[in-house]
Amino acid sequence: MKKVEYNTNRHSCYKLQYHLVVTTKYRHKCITGEILKRLKEISLDLFRKQKCTILEMEGEQDHIHILFEAPPQVQLSKLVNTLKSVSSRYIRKEFSEHLSRFYWKPYFWNRSYLLLSSGGAPIETIKEYIKNQETPNTANTP
Repeated sequence: MKKVEYNTNRHSCYKLQYHLVVTTKYRHKCITGEILKRLKEISLDLFRKQKCTILEMEGEQDHIHILFEAPPQVQLSKLVNTLKSVSSRYIRKEFSEHLSRFYWKPYFWNRSYLLLSSGGAPIETIKEYIKNQETPNTANTP
């Protein structure tokens, strides 16, 4: 069995992993290989600045997936919104000619996103572990 390695800061140990999915506006199939490569560069830089680690990132023509770790102090909604606004600004500027075939307004990402917690044991295993904790003996309390 593989031993879990935790991250630490001054007052906690943690292992927080998330799966993020972001789709293009109207699910237009406008992400090319070159755009995906640039999205990876932008994402790596942005996540590093936020003390987050990208474990895996790939995408298709209309969406991207990012598996990442984040410390507990990171506000996930702010991280996602920063990623979307910064990457959209760069991609729209650098690939404006290509994107003009898909968008007549300054769009790139859909307003929505999917964020899932991931990693660790399945939820049923955790429930069982908690349920089977030894209950303190109330007869021996002072």
